[in-house]
Amino acid sequence: MSHDQAHPHDHPEAPYLALLARGAPTEAYDRPALLARADGAPPEALAGLEAAKQLALRVRADLEGRRRREAELSALFETAHDLAGLRDLDAVLRAIVQRARSLLGTEVAYLSLNDPTAGDTYMRVTEGSVAARFQQLRLGMGEGLGGLVAQTARPYVTSSYFDDERFQHTSTIDTGVRDEGLVAILGVPLMLGSTVIGVLFAADRHPRVFAREEIALLGSFAAHAAVAIDTANLLAETRSALAELEKANETIRDHSAVLERASEVHDRLTELVLRGGGVHDVADAVSEVLDGMVEFADADSAHTAVLRLSGTDGHAIRHGEDWLAGVSAGGELLGALVLHGQPGLDPVDRRTLERAALVTSLLLLNRRSAGEAEQRVRGELLDDLLDAPGRDPRLLSERAARLRADLDAPHVVIAARIDGLDPGTAARRTADRRRIGSAAAYLAATRHGLASTRDGGTVLLLPLGPGDTPAEVARQTAKQLSGALHEPVTVGASAAVAAPAVTPSAVATAYAEARRCLEALRLLGRSGEGAAAQDLGFLGLLLADTRDIGGFVDRTIGAVVAYDRKRRSDLVRTLDAYFANGMSPARTKEHLHVHVNTVAQRLDRIGRLLGPDWQTPARALEIQLALRLHVAAPAITP
Repeated sequence: MSHDQAHPHDHPEAPYLALLARGAPTEAYDRPALLARADGAPPEALAGLEAAKQLALRVRADLEGRRRREAELSALFETAHDLAGLRDLDAVLRAIVQRARSLLGTEVAYLSLNDPTAGDTYMRVTEGSVAARFQQLRLGMGEGLGGLVAQTARPYVTSSYFDDERFQHTSTIDTGVRDEGLVAILGVPLMLGSTVIGVLFAADRHPRVFAREEIALLGSFAAHAAVAIDTANLLAETRSALAELEKANETIRDHSAVLERASEVHDRLTELVLRGGGVHDVADAVSEVLDGMVEFADADSAHTAVLRLSGTDGHAIRHGEDWLAGVSAGGELLGALVLHGQPGLDPVDRRTLERAALVTSLLLLNRRSAGEAEQRVRGELLDDLLDAPGRDPRLLSERAARLRADLDAPHVVIAARIDGLDPGTAARRTADRRRIGSAAAYLAATRHGLASTRDGGTVLLLPLGPGDTPAEVARQTAKQLSGALHEPVTVGASAAVAAPAVTPSAVATAYAEARRCLEALRLLGRSGEGAAAQDLGFLGLLLADTRDIGGFVDRTIGAVVAYDRKRRSDLVRTLDAYFANGMSPARTKEHLHVHVNTVAQRLDRIGRLLGPDWQTPARALEIQLALRLHVAAPAITP
């Protein structure tokens, strides 16, 4: 059978790559195996197709997960943009409900607001609803799922509304829900500080279990909705204040200043978000608006510890002479904005500080997501170099170029591992791998290299600059990783890899050499150090996969060999005879049939060529090994 007539099971990956390329549904992935079975494919071919199918399904799930996360981030940033240009509260709330329904894939989404006067909660916005009675529902506090959320300020979810006895059923609410045909309902509170102002819902007309990520996503939209409502209320209060300014010049001046500051911070923060500013840019902008010094304190600071103890839930609090506003996302406290020098902060300026903290949390989340994505992409490229050496070199170079890495230049492969005295529990080892992986990823990004977690440690592919040697890079890497983790990190380096993209298979070979060097350092009791095979003398020769005999001989006695070749002298033979006669000049002169002064002069010359320590036990052992190799393999030695 010719190549053009080969069966699909001859290349089991091909049909699944085509399915991935066109975004086929999951059930389509069963078809290649069914066709192959009908075609009489042997068991090993069917097994290959099944393995390719499972891999393709994992890739498809990963791609779908990434698309979903990208869609969620895009929707959240679009919502933040809507808030930045808030003009119509109803339009913003409708957009939030529509996006929540779309991203969660539910049939219905709706939002209710609390009515403090009536003591209940009423429908404000619905999307996907078809029942008029449902759209006009009012829920008393504690009644139905929504009333329970509004009363307890906690998310509630039910996969089967009418079978759930955790909340109070009433005929009015149950009739409305039944008219709409709802079965599965998720509700999250809209919070302003510790006050519930409404509830955001997502619902389906069939049983469904909502995942934790979906609950968190709906909570993010609820936070945006609460900010939109709060902003609209603030604008309404400002308009009311402006109407009363005509009554007194002092009131006019005060409220004008408030409005000017609010407008200025609104514009400045909006501009920062749109142009991708950083947290310190936000702090500088708010410092100018509030006429004080604002700084960002990270999650480990004393200021953040005060916020954790206070449980302020988004409100700015006074601490001594400072004001603190928490920077948080998804329940995680990422840091704090600290305002110094303004102990008498008015409510509007407090709200300004709180909004600046919200913007800061969005910027930090964006930076974290981008960093995690880049780290993942760098690791995937290095994994491909190690595990799939048959990749197209051109595609590898293009992928590397997008990460500002040049795989056509010389690189060195580094194997690194934390070497503590106590390996600890499995959980500790997992945490260590995560820590060293994170530190290695940062180092690789700053040096335009690649990093991945592997074999209980980490592997890096780092470029070699002009004049750099693998040994120098290994020592620098060990020092940097040990300093970052405050623990000894042992590093083994390979020989230089001339162009990883051109010869991808050389990367896996170099990694094996780096790991052998790492293990040798640990066996020699040199934990926390960095070295390459060339640092370990003849031990490095044994470790190196290339067995570079010529390089070892050249590094050890190359100067003596070169001297003999240039001067037609006899230093190599003298050196060999010297060691063969127990390092005795007297016996050496008898062996060579020369005067003892001639031996002394030659040994003196040898000492100047090899260095003053050439007769120490360690150096002498290596020199004798190099002499034997030079005699045994003259064709590959200097």
